[in-house]
Amino acid sequence: MPSHHQRPLSRRRFAAGVVGIGAGLVAAPAHAVTGRPRPFGRYGSPDRRLTPGTLYVDPLGRGDHLTVQSAVTAATGSGRTLVIAPGTYRETVVVDVTRTEATWLGASEDPRDVVIVHDNAAGTAKPGGGTYGTTGSATTTVQAAGFTARWITFANDWLRADHPDITATQAVAIKVQGDRSSFTHCRFLGHQDTLYADTLALGTFARQYYAHCYAEGDVDFVFGRATAVYEDCHFRTLNRTDLASAPYGFVLAPSTAVANPRGYLVTRGRVSSEAPSAAYKLARPWVPSSDTTARPMLTVRETHLGPGIDAVAPYANMSDAYPWQSQRFAEYRNTGPGARITVPANRPQLAPAEAVSATREDWLGDWTPWSEGC
Repeated sequence: MPSHHQRPLSRRRFAAGVVGIGAGLVAAPAHAVTGRPRPFGRYGSPDRRLTPGTLYVDPLGRGDHLTVQSAVTAATGSGRTLVIAPGTYRETVVVDVTRTEATWLGASEDPRDVVIVHDNAAGTAKPGGGTYGTTGSATTTVQAAGFTARWITFANDWLRADHPDITATQAVAIKVQGDRSSFTHCRFLGHQDTLYADTLALGTFARQYYAHCYAEGDVDFVFGRATAVYEDCHFRTLNRTDLASAPYGFVLAPSTAVANPRGYLVTRGRVSSEAPSAAYKLARPWVPSSDTTARPMLTVRETHLGPGIDAVAPYANMSDAYPWQSQRFAEYRNTGPGARITVPANRPQLAPAEAVSATREDWLGDWTPWSEGC
């Protein structure tokens, strides 16, 4: 995605024993570093498997695999489960289209304990020449349909401050492209372009569901063309010590295809901020060069918007050629200082009759991931 403000940010800590970025920074439990006799909790062990298709991942060697990618490589076919022990897994991971109906479970059932992290940016040089680009920067890429993740942190800890020579500062924590992709009690940590909720191809619609998740960043940190529902999720905007004035960034940047009747739906969530009041916009539409007919769609309903969101002008253009007023943006019964309607034209509102069909059921159709347990 287009870059926005390239000067370096202040450093954030990310090391073994410390899990998180910005507001998500917490001390990891001792077992995340030192190990414990039963790293897989109620999911048993390799000797007492959850199911015959289960693989156990543990960086201390008490499972089937030391890394997530080696387990994914071994988990061929459909319906495989990975139980991942507490630890920081510094690697890149790709789940290709053949590995359908996969499930990843954080063994401790606390997403702060299981962290998959790497540090590529769009402008990072590749070993074979060239740079990674936005898509290639992703720590984790999920292409397969039917993917489920619970209690896992996906992160990209690349920092502008460490690389002042790099101007392409997009650094994706996870790119999700498969249909029926579900994330519950997960965290997505990064700065620019943290969570890339997308599809495999322009003409392909991909339904995605995020429940009780946490995402943080600064520029367009939830973006893409998927049909995605974010239910009971917390979005947190980070401070920008490198900038003298707002806007510091944008929470959401959908790029919905014009033929897709459903883009992003945020429901019963909240947006908080480390930054000064009104430093962030809620969203801007992304119309990429690869799809100039895109008509981004975003509905934010019954969500608490903190003071970090600019209530007077919550939306902005990414390109003046595609003004946000021409896109499919709407709100409904949001609360908080960032949701005040000061200029009605700047905050399109759904009528109650329209809101009836702006639900997870309407967005996701016959797929009901919330009924599968958490």
